[in-house]
Amino acid sequence: MSRIGKLPIGIPAGVSVTIEEGNAVTVKGPKGTLSRKLSNDMNIAEKDGQIVVERPNDLKHFKAMHGLTRTLINNMVVGVTAGFTKTLEINGVGYRAAKAGNKLTLSLGYSHPVVMIDPDDVSTVVEGNNRITVTGIDKERVGQYAANIREKRSPEPYKGKGVKYGGERIRRKEGKSGKK
Repeated sequence: MSRIGKLPIGIPAGVSVTIEEGNAVTVKGPKGTLSRKLSNDMNIAEKDGQIVVERPNDLKHFKAMHGLTRTLINNMVVGVTAGFTKTLEINGVGYRAAKAGNKLTLSLGYSHPVVMIDPDDVSTVVEGNNRITVTGIDKERVGQYAANIREKRSPEPYKGKGVKYGGERIRRKEGKSGKK
């Protein structure tokens, strides 16, 4: 049995979960609404105020889908109650970020500023000049937008300049050695 898949998902107060035909799950909460079409292979049911995911048998495919399906539903429930955040840090001389409306402007050492427009369900906040916080209710969308920002200038291993996740350790390399 899957250790993650067998855990029931508790439904907090103020959250409503509807499971429709074909495993279309909709979660409504104080922060918004999320819906997702999940695999038809899994049996998703609501029992005693909890959501339970069961697999039909122990084939390898069903084992793989069991934990995934449970985690996707749990992320939806957490997203509409607490939301998700990702923090990015900008390191480098002259590297900075600015926010105007829904446009995030990054100065990353290029000859031009990099302008990114926030998606509808994701918002960014710039703290100081070098810290960006990405927030939203959909974990996948928050992570993808943070990855897109990081991709504009990923950190390099010699000086550590670039955009990195908060708490990320950059493996540093030694530069050229002098003449012997």
